[in-house]
Amino acid sequence: MSRPFRRRVQHKGAIAIFIGPFAALFTLFYLLPVAYAVWQSTRTVERSGTFGPAEEVFGGLTQYREVIADEAFWGSVGRVLLFGVVQVPVMLGVALLLALLLDSPVVKGARFFRLAFFAPYAVPGVIAAIMWGFLYSPNLSPFTGVTREVDFLGSGLVLWSIANVVTWVYVGYNMLIIYSSLLAIPGEVYEAALLDGAGQWRIAWSVKIPLVLPAIILTGVFSIIGTLQLLAEPQVFRTFSTAVTSDYTPNLLVYTTAAVPNQPLAAAFSVVLALATFVLSFTFLKLTQRRAFQ
Repeated sequence: MSRPFRRRVQHKGAIAIFIGPFAALFTLFYLLPVAYAVWQSTRTVERSGTFGPAEEVFGGLTQYREVIADEAFWGSVGRVLLFGVVQVPVMLGVALLLALLLDSPVVKGARFFRLAFFAPYAVPGVIAAIMWGFLYSPNLSPFTGVTREVDFLGSGLVLWSIANVVTWVYVGYNMLIIYSSLLAIPGEVYEAALLDGAGQWRIAWSVKIPLVLPAIILTGVFSIIGTLQLLAEPQVFRTFSTAVTSDYTPNLLVYTTAAVPNQPLAAAFSVVLALATFVLSFTFLKLTQRRAFQ
């Protein structure tokens, strides 16, 4: 049996020129910081005597043992997981609904509404959190009749107040990804559905949603990653609410630990959080991709 013909790759120098800048930046700003964080997490601080100078030495898995025994860290992880279980489906559901509305022939002024739905994403997360923090504050909000009756910044509701901010900011971003996937569906598919007697609701449910399922899964993966990296909104809400503590979310705990300073323990927190994010994202992707690409 003859071997299959393989065409030689030409212009290898040109390929290297195009890939080189990306590879250099990827290594400098991603691979090296990750490697440094892993190395930093294996260090520990020792002192010679009570008031002796601090010295970093190799500590093996010492920091990881502290992470495993840290109840505040696992409490913050559980808090953001609860946050994600509720907020991510709501956000993606709203994004899908808005995308379907924009793609519907019934809706007029799609360009205006597309820009209006996407506009909140142009607002930086810190600015959005400050704005909503003022709206939630009983003494500063223009809706004092509501905020004085409902404690949006109390321990019972502040997590969902933060969820509202995240949803408001990112629903337009996810909507745009899903809407772009809708625009890629060939028009012949809709024509065939109409010939079969399907109405707009039936087309949306049986044609559009199954075909954009890969885009929904993609936004779901992005949302899971973003949930576990929640930092800016809780950091801002600390100035409005005493219910948001320094260990309210994993990233906020990492930030606080690094500011102590205890960089080795903060690095260990970061490594464990990155592994947890990878496991959750990979599991979600594996559970959903078979259905999406059937």
